[in-house]
Amino acid sequence: MIGTVLRTSACAAFAAALVLTVPLSAHAVSPGDMAPAFDLPGTTQPVRLADLKGKFVYVDFWASWCGPCRQSFPWLNDMQAKYGAQGLTVVGINVDTKREDALAFLKEVPANFRLAFDAAGSSPKAYKIKGMPSSILVGPDGKVIFHHAGFRPENRAELEEKIRKALRGA
Repeated sequence: MIGTVLRTSACAAFAAALVLTVPLSAHAVSPGDMAPAFDLPGTTQPVRLADLKGKFVYVDFWASWCGPCRQSFPWLNDMQAKYGAQGLTVVGINVDTKREDALAFLKEVPANFRLAFDAAGSSPKAYKIKGMPSSILVGPDGKVIFHHAGFRPENRAELEEKIRKALRGA
């Protein structure tokens, strides 16, 4: 119970911080916009959007206290396995202020895709993210193809179809 209250409090604190730092008129990056660059520490080496130019990059913002993130990770693992050879790279950007919290989450819910850590919150701010999880598909040219807020199991087919369509160049 206390853990749930703490996670809920952390979620509310993060949402409040985003509301305070993102102008009310702002919205997530739009299709056709250049994706903001990021250069973040990863699990073993830095993760830079610039290093992934020429690939489709599915950027997923997540946090250890985010319930829907637990549901999205198996799907993200599947997308990386299924479409990696076709040019898709999934990058999960963790926004926890303590890396230990992210690592504890990852012990329970493993990730088979690239991970980056942004304790300062600069990347979700640059992408104008309002909640967790949120995802952005970036094309090989560095432009945003689509963004999606939240994750529900019923979203999987629709999101996968958008990824497939982008990979086909349609």
